[in-house]
Amino acid sequence: MGQEEWEACREPIFSGWMTQGPQVAAFERRFAELHQVRHALAVSNCTTALHLALAALGVGPGDEVLVPAFTWVATANAALYCGAKPVFVDIDPGSFNIDPDQVVGKITGRTRAIIPVHLFGLCADMDALRSVAGGLRIVEDAACASGARYQNVPAGGLGDIGCFSFHPRKSVTTGEGGMLTTNDDQLAETLNQLRNHGASLSEEQRHKGPKPYILPEFDLLGYNYRMTDLQGAVGRVQIEKLESFIDYRNHWAAFYHDAFSGIEWLRTPSTPAGSRHGWQSYVLFVDEARSPLTRNAIMEYLQDKGIATRPGTHAVHMLRYYRRTFGLQPEDFPNACLADRQSMSIPLHNRMEAEDFHYVAECIRAIA
Repeated sequence: MGQEEWEACREPIFSGWMTQGPQVAAFERRFAELHQVRHALAVSNCTTALHLALAALGVGPGDEVLVPAFTWVATANAALYCGAKPVFVDIDPGSFNIDPDQVVGKITGRTRAIIPVHLFGLCADMDALRSVAGGLRIVEDAACASGARYQNVPAGGLGDIGCFSFHPRKSVTTGEGGMLTTNDDQLAETLNQLRNHGASLSEEQRHKGPKPYILPEFDLLGYNYRMTDLQGAVGRVQIEKLESFIDYRNHWAAFYHDAFSGIEWLRTPSTPAGSRHGWQSYVLFVDEARSPLTRNAIMEYLQDKGIATRPGTHAVHMLRYYRRTFGLQPEDFPNACLADRQSMSIPLHNRMEAEDFHYVAECIRAIA
């Protein structure tokens, strides 16, 4: 964030158009263009995007939705918001993404959709997933994947609906905010209504129309999941920086790869041929069977050195609510459990300078 974003807020502030309007519409058009999709619809955050995606696909009580066991809790929560049951699938330990080989055994007559997560900015193996998904609808949790690609196709156009996040930890941000993408005209129309209380007219259409007495019709039970024009204005600036942001992160991710290549107990992330990693995070795997310190001890050591780290994310089936509600055990999904306990995200962002990256690498390499 900087001066450009600050100045972009002048237009909605001085025009008086604060809620979803022309700034959001312009942001949507540009996002759709960059991600090569027919429709992009801005919402309040990625969690509401996931909820709307499942609702638009007709997911409801009694249905099941397949989700990876290692992801942010919102992925699984979205199924519960619709009255459906999240069914967990273990991950591929090499990519941290959902393991297609584990999907088949989880599909039942009640399964309606699958949510592959493009975790940390790396797209899931979509070809393998499509081959086993049959007629299941696919919702991409692309929260971390703005600008990422799979087989040279941008994230957001790899399934029925894509869901993106603009939280400050993501590659581009609007403070909070999210985006839905789809190539399906009917789904786009439904999503547009659902995000705006179920209204048949948008606020912009209603206020600029020639008949001021007309109120929208409400054919659907919708939600207030709109984005403000202040956020849209910031998003318009941020989205133009996405490519350079990812290029910068890619450069320093390659530096990290080289810096840690000789450390046998540390596994670095990799990118399959034909894919472009979005590098929302750089997540290492600490092999505690061979490392001189546990993952937690390494994180405490780095904290003392002024380097902030975090676990990659959590194994949702190990969270108290899901353990209590569904009777799950850590060993039910061993790869997700291991990733929960031994993954470590280290600093990789666009405010860092060369000396920062070198300092992080030196401190990690100094661990005996």
